[in-house]
Amino acid sequence: MKLSLLMGAALAALVAGSAGAQELKFPPGEDSRFNWKSYEDFKAAHADLKGQSLTLFGPWRGEDETLFNSVLAYFNAATGVDGRYSSSENYEQQIVIDTQAGSPPNIAILPQPGLLADLAAKGFLTPLGEETATWVKENYGAGESWIGYGTYKGKEGADAFYAFPFKADVKSLVWYVPENFEEAGYEVPKTMEDLIKLSDQIVEDGGVPWCIGLGSGGATGWPATDWVEDMMLRTQTPETYDKWVKNEIPFNDPAVVGAIEEFGKFAKNEKYVSGGVAAVASTDFRDSPKGLFDIPPKCYLHHQASFISSFFPPDKKLGEDADFFYMPTYASKPDLGTPVLGAGTLVSITKDSPAAKAFIEFLKTPIAHEVWMAQAAFLTPYKGANPAAYANEPLKKQGEILMSATTFRFDASDLMPGKIGAGAFWTGMIDYVGGKDAQTVSTDIQNAWEGLK
Repeated sequence: MKLSLLMGAALAALVAGSAGAQELKFPPGEDSRFNWKSYEDFKAAHADLKGQSLTLFGPWRGEDETLFNSVLAYFNAATGVDGRYSSSENYEQQIVIDTQAGSPPNIAILPQPGLLADLAAKGFLTPLGEETATWVKENYGAGESWIGYGTYKGKEGADAFYAFPFKADVKSLVWYVPENFEEAGYEVPKTMEDLIKLSDQIVEDGGVPWCIGLGSGGATGWPATDWVEDMMLRTQTPETYDKWVKNEIPFNDPAVVGAIEEFGKFAKNEKYVSGGVAAVASTDFRDSPKGLFDIPPKCYLHHQASFISSFFPPDKKLGEDADFFYMPTYASKPDLGTPVLGAGTLVSITKDSPAAKAFIEFLKTPIAHEVWMAQAAFLTPYKGANPAAYANEPLKKQGEILMSATTFRFDASDLMPGKIGAGAFWTGMIDYVGGKDAQTVSTDIQNAWEGLK
């Protein structure tokens, strides 16, 4: 334990960067995309913090660390606080070690609600207050969902809001090539029923609608879990989704079996998938979307998260050569709203101080979001941030999907026990596309879950 602590401290010292010494990326007042008034108001309200220090620890490394430090620089400049961010390759284990040893950072930033819930239950997090929870509810798209992901039981067993959402990712996307649609006369579908009709039309026209690949080495099968999760959110209430994640309803409940079968309408239809059903499990997910760009196209549609564009041919420009639309909902189920599947990072106070509280307040300012929005790889559900600040049109479009969501849910497989979400669920989906029926597969997964108890 002591050796781990020393190693963690040494690594933190090596990678820590002083955002205080960093120049501001965008000079205050010079770019009309940014809400400089929010920056000036925050600065005026926190002038008494000068000279204080703030330590922040999180998952961002490499380019993301540089980008976060560019945001932190504005907090430092506004307050006079010396805020320093660090990370570690094993940041999840390190934050547990540091909190248990009584030497945590002031601020912990984590993408795992479950880990934060554990820290809260042990008394290692400081509640952010009802006022902050109300602010999130009123200012974020699907605000109630984000409150749920930041609310945990404390050491005494009472619920409180502990984790502020900052930076999100979107998975509920379908990718296509606009030129292919234009040449064939296809339109972007607005409902799931229309998406199925479009798939049938493509088959009727002699094409293949979908590229689906589940291959990923030792993680083969995981792309299917995103499909099933999106289908759960489009066929069931958010409450049912949450019960599924916690195994409060069994994996072979009709609701879950039905969602798997909805995925099967696409993945197990020989006419729907490039290479036929046999190719679904063997095609690497990174290679799968390439069929969109063949001439003639091997497929017209691909379901995957925003990151998949990094595997497109390098000469393809997003928004022109490739684009996406929100994976639509069923017109027959209007009460489910517009759910979005994704992920996000949550900011908590692990060592309270005036500067730590001020940093949470800083995250409520548009400028804290707009600085990162204007660069790369950042999405926010914050309705007060200016969409025009996004660095490009695809990011802006994804941001609008987040802001207009009525429900936001984290990837269910990431929230389940590792042997299920990153084990039995993956292999079960391979068995499913390989020929087993959904009831049998889901019962196998439930039996594996029972085996953990």
